[in-house]
Amino acid sequence: MTNRPTSLGSLPLPPDEQPSIPALSVWPTGQRDPAAQLRDSGCVLGTDADTDRIPPAVAAYAIATYTRPGDLVLDPDCGAGTVLTEALHADRHALGLTTRNRWWTLARANVTAAKTAGYWRDGSVLDARPKVLVTIRAAGLVGRVGLVLTALRTASRNPGDRTPSPDRDPDSAIAELVATLSYCEPLLRPGGRFAVVARPLRDPRGSLIDLTTQLLSAATAAGLAPVDRCLALTAGLRGSRLVTRASLAERRAAASAHPIGVPTALTAHHEVLIFRRAYDAELATVVTGIPRLSENGTAQFAVACSGGRRAA
Repeated sequence: MTNRPTSLGSLPLPPDEQPSIPALSVWPTGQRDPAAQLRDSGCVLGTDADTDRIPPAVAAYAIATYTRPGDLVLDPDCGAGTVLTEALHADRHALGLTTRNRWWTLARANVTAAKTAGYWRDGSVLDARPKVLVTIRAAGLVGRVGLVLTALRTASRNPGDRTPSPDRDPDSAIAELVATLSYCEPLLRPGGRFAVVARPLRDPRGSLIDLTTQLLSAATAAGLAPVDRCLALTAGLRGSRLVTRASLAERRAAASAHPIGVPTALTAHHEVLIFRRAYDAELATVVTGIPRLSENGTAQFAVACSGGRRAA
């Protein structure tokens, strides 16, 4: 395998080849508040510090929809590890990567907590960048990943700072994410999927940023084909109305925006975009003979990548 370029997300599509937006579906994943979701999943204290985390209910819904028991779920930028926890709970194998010490510690603790609770599928957390997935050390995973599930991470790269830093530029975050998906591409099994979860972002004027179009364009330019577009609710359904679960800071920002003529609604969902490889049908005939994932397949890969030091 060879290294993929990291600038795929910036390649523009011709005007007559803009990707079509798939039909919208809604996931009822906001019936429990974030704290209750983390508690029900057995996540360790501090997991909520990862503001870009995929909510456990959203991760669980995606895993149940796009994988089957025994599949391998990969999060190449796993943060505090909510995806890994939900994969283990759903009888899937789980592999996560991160280079940030705080997230590695939390993700490893969450994987350990899930195993302690009796979820014994293989789960590993590597101290590694996504680029390791296109090296020889990942050769044993080619064609074995059922779902790549990850978040568009726009929060500050310094989660331990006392003074919060501004969110990262969405364009650079999208370009980095698409490059990461390209590193994961050789590992996907026939019929496997890429799932990207993006929390709503606002520009300095308070308007919502259109992340969907940017993600679709960048991913299509990188050779991925959109399959589904979903709204994963973070608000609870109460009959015919939504009960938002916005933070105090979000509520204050919305309240202060109204007097200056900028009406701001509280966000009630995360965007979830599902992709497949554009050439998946052809690739399926090539990888048919690859053996199924062994029970300790990801554990062996984890030891190879980390020298036995950083595998949960």
